[in-house]
Amino acid sequence: MTHIPGPGELLEWDRRYVWHPFTPMKAWLEKTNPPVIVRGQDEFLFDTEGRRYIDGVSSLWCNIHGHHVPELDEAVRRQLDQIAHSTLLGLCNVPSILLAKRLIEIAPAGLTRVFYSDNGSTAVEVACKLAYQYWVNRGRPQRSRFIAFEGAYHGDTLGAVSVGGIPAFHQVYQPLCFPVDRVAPPLLPPFSPVDAAGAAPAQPIAVAGNTKWSEHIETLLVANPDQYAAIIIEPLVQGAGGMLMHPPDTLRQIRRLADRHDLLLIADEVLTGFGRTGRMFACEHENITPDFLCLSKGLTAGYMPLGATLTTDRIFDAFYADPRAGKTFYHGHTFTGHPLACAVAVASLDLFARRHLLEHTAAVREVLAAGLAPLKDHPHVADVRQIGLIAAVQIVKSRPTGELYPPHWRIGGELCTRVRSQGLILRPLADVLVLMPPLAIQPENARRMAEIVVKSLSWLPEIVRLKEAGAA
Repeated sequence: MTHIPGPGELLEWDRRYVWHPFTPMKAWLEKTNPPVIVRGQDEFLFDTEGRRYIDGVSSLWCNIHGHHVPELDEAVRRQLDQIAHSTLLGLCNVPSILLAKRLIEIAPAGLTRVFYSDNGSTAVEVACKLAYQYWVNRGRPQRSRFIAFEGAYHGDTLGAVSVGGIPAFHQVYQPLCFPVDRVAPPLLPPFSPVDAAGAAPAQPIAVAGNTKWSEHIETLLVANPDQYAAIIIEPLVQGAGGMLMHPPDTLRQIRRLADRHDLLLIADEVLTGFGRTGRMFACEHENITPDFLCLSKGLTAGYMPLGATLTTDRIFDAFYADPRAGKTFYHGHTFTGHPLACAVAVASLDLFARRHLLEHTAAVREVLAAGLAPLKDHPHVADVRQIGLIAAVQIVKSRPTGELYPPHWRIGGELCTRVRSQGLILRPLADVLVLMPPLAIQPENARRMAEIVVKSLSWLPEIVRLKEAGAA
């Protein structure tokens, strides 16, 4: 049995052996003293010192029902009593079949097929490859280009990186990527209202900075006829780009453009799927069906890695041919349709109905919005934006001018480190504080999250003094 050392030795071993994702490791090794998490319960995490924290980021935006949920734990145990893993290459397994049927039953109408993979990046990778090969199989291989939005994030495999649009993450890999034309995204202006269900306002409002995004897309399509395979979008919210939120009618406009130019539409709902925006899928807010729906994160309620790419009969039929035709989709993963992951995903969908989770989310959304309302007049807050249980607080040096703090000061990171002392775990996107708790969080803990974030802004003067003095 492996010996589990004490907290100090664990942290020493972490620093010696673990390379953390999206982390400047020099700063990590020299300056950080992170908690080492040992267990979870409901919306809380507990570290080796026994301290309790609200999981304010849903363990990276994927936890739905909380931690250590009896029904989900039992679903894993039941499946373990049967089999832990069996391949889908040449075989079937019960949980993957049950889950596929359930996903098609709740997905936007017209989606009929489920292709499993391992995570959000691979779900997008599958969609991109399917979109390209669809046109190859149809005898139009010149349709190889993609349209994506600036500031988009779709994952870290090379296909997902190709359609990503965050320079800090993606620029170094561009020589390895396929061609993509990028369009500035439509954005809600600061402090735009959202309704009680977490949807965008019913009436269209002015967008900030780019009112001609649809014209830009139309121009590309007209100038390059029969050259594009697909357009990809994060519906309603551009996640890692800073929780940037789209104005109403964006999805409907993109669906109309895609239909007019016979373009495939990929909806990356890895972040927004499974209740995060107030509805099961973000596409429901505008009643559109994409050609591909990419899912992960909340798919298994954060319990296990699993990806799924849903598509239509139109796409499936282009691959349905005698093997000699060369139209087979040669793509797969060792853990495709993993039985444990699929079993817990089915149990998670059961809990949505049993616990009336979407109704609960709507109520908690109001509590969180009310708690963050004091920041809307703060001199160092440019915007507080929210949809469902996705909230973001944009920190700036000067609200009137929009001037930012120097990036290397890492103000957002400093604030997120300090809120741990108040019992809250957050992770920033640059100087955007992101609040994204488990959907099942109790209202009083959502209120407490907001109180801590509001309080944290009072620490800004001290943090700035230390940064200016070079002492932190």
